[in-house]
Amino acid sequence: MTRRRRRAGAAAAPALALAAALALALVAAPPSSAQRRAPGETPLADVLQIVVLERELVAIDGLAGTDTRAELEIGERVLWTEARGRVGVAITDRRLLAVGTRSGAWQAARFRRGEPPPPGALLGERVAIAVTGKRALGFDGGSGNLVERTLGPRERVLAADADGAVGVVVTDRRALGLSPFVGGFFVQPLRLEEDVEGVAATGNVATVRTSRRLLTFQAPVGAWVEVPLD
Repeated sequence: MTRRRRRAGAAAAPALALAAALALALVAAPPSSAQRRAPGETPLADVLQIVVLERELVAIDGLAGTDTRAELEIGERVLWTEARGRVGVAITDRRLLAVGTRSGAWQAARFRRGEPPPPGALLGERVAIAVTGKRALGFDGGSGNLVERTLGPRERVLAADADGAVGVVVTDRRALGLSPFVGGFFVQPLRLEEDVEGVAATGNVATVRTSRRLLTFQAPVGAWVEVPLD
């Protein structure tokens, strides 16, 4: 019996040493990419689902365990739907509709006369953006509101992007940043003869690189920051 106890103790020693080493490694390990993310950058699970019925749109909210319904008009056709994270968008031949988790109702923007529906929308986990020939439309998943900016005469949209908790639309005259934290579009004018070279949205930051500046939109505070490249 004594021999068996000695063998068990000898076998346990390496196991205890390994456990101690693993514990030390976990303590000393650098934080994961998720832990290093700033607020708003952590990817959110897809908790919304959009179902198209004969006469209505239904958003099923897996977070709240509820559903939000929007009645379709007579003859109204649903052209496109998508849900991501905590926001969802539907485009019909008459309106753009958007919904977020814990929303009491769908928000809708009716297309104007001579304004064709956009082919789709760009969705982050907490924002959505759609562009028509006349407007930039944004959905702020924080407040659950639709916001818009009218395009000026001959103003051309050059690029748009959305990811996580930030959206951006860039025209030949200005950059529009969309934030779910402080709500609405935030405008950064572009200069004459300033060429746009790149646009990207990641996490809660959008960047616009031009021939003269690097523009960064910080969604948590709703502010543009510029760094001259000259």
